[in-house]
Amino acid sequence: MMAAELIRQDDLIARLPAVRGRLSAQAALAEITWFRVGGAADVMFRPADRDDLIAFLKAKPADVPVTVLGVGSNTLVRDGGVAGVVIRLGRGFVEIEADGDEITAGAGALDVNVAQTAQMHGIAGLEFLRGIPGTVGGGLRMNAGAYGTEFKDVLLWAEAVDMQGNLHRLTPAQMKFSYRHTDVPEDWIFLGCRLKGRAGDKAAIQQRMDEIQAAREASQPIRTRTGGSTFANPEGHKAWQLIDAAGCRGLVVGDAQVSEQHCNFLINRGKATAADLETLGETVRQKVKAQSGIELRWEIKRIGKKDGGHE
Repeated sequence: MMAAELIRQDDLIARLPAVRGRLSAQAALAEITWFRVGGAADVMFRPADRDDLIAFLKAKPADVPVTVLGVGSNTLVRDGGVAGVVIRLGRGFVEIEADGDEITAGAGALDVNVAQTAQMHGIAGLEFLRGIPGTVGGGLRMNAGAYGTEFKDVLLWAEAVDMQGNLHRLTPAQMKFSYRHTDVPEDWIFLGCRLKGRAGDKAAIQQRMDEIQAAREASQPIRTRTGGSTFANPEGHKAWQLIDAAGCRGLVVGDAQVSEQHCNFLINRGKATAADLETLGETVRQKVKAQSGIELRWEIKRIGKKDGGHE
């Protein structure tokens, strides 16, 4: 057992700085992730606002690890839980404001709410956010996209804080976007961003958003316990086609299954563990590599410790 695991969670909270938000020991994470699996966080911190978060990072002991969790849509929490502090951005980070044809949004804002706010103000170009089941912070981190548009196409600037509590205003060029990736340091926490749209007709924007939602419902198992697209599309290929060609549609490990409806989605049929889901994903990767020679890259973020205590 690692030394950090010998520290009782109450002792960990005692080592943390005072906050205006909320600190919770042994916080269940399965309840707030879309897969509905995984262990607990040693401590969860829900900062009251950005100043609370910045003050916490400046005063936090350097040896305490920090993990950021959004709405839990694109995340697999392992069964052994997450060591250290899990930060969840809540009500103090969900503001969305329209200004002309631009939108400023907090990192905790749901992408769908940004799309709806843009529609209400006649701002076109952000309809794609209706098809992304996550938050602005997660979208910035992975350059999320749907239906032909990505965050990099509409971003003016993003704001982030590093582990020492220093603020950074980042341009798209500084973020070095690529497909489902950005080069911003992994431990920086996004606080919000400003997005650029264009003037549009409210009815036409709503129609496009409705089309995107209908397309999602028709092609994806969005009403199941899933985490969204499991693997990034390799250049020149569609991940689902490679998975289908490797005979993985409907493949089962424990109570985890490759979706019959869209085989780049893994689903928890009800009693799956995180280990079932991760093993299934790795099995799919192996079969695709053997069949096509292509190695799929996980798009879902896997965090925490396996039951044996290893990352």
